[in-house]
Order: sequence, then structure tokens, then C-alpha cells
Amino acid sequence: MTPELSAAAWRKSSYSDGGGTNCVEVADGYPGLIPVRDSKVPQGPALVFGAEPWAAFVNNVSEAT
Repeated sequence: MTPELSAAAWRKSSYSDGGGTNCVEVADGYPGLIPVRDSKVPQGPALVFGAEPWAAFVNNVSEAT
């Protein structure tokens, strides 16, 4: 089930490049879920991942860099 995200407090991911072109935003406050969106399209769709798969993804990305 997709949570209601209209009042979400979005923040840029620490993994974004900071240059304003490749920014991923995440929203906190959704237990067990990680909403993710493209900061260039804030009114566009958001993807929602489970916390465990998201943690595995972030771990794999950080190991690759």
C-alpha cells in the first residue's frame, strides 16, 4: 500500500552529487518504508521501498564507490 505523501518532508540524499542535476530525495517518518523521488520533478511520482531492501541497495552502492 502506498502511503499518502502530500505532507512528506523531503530531503536530498547524502548520495546525491550536490550539483543540482542528479538529486534523489527521500522522506522520513514512514516506519518500514522509504519514499524516494527525483528532486527535478517534485510533483512527479515517488517510488516507495521497504526499509530492508533500501538498506541493502544503499550498502551495495556505498561498497561500489
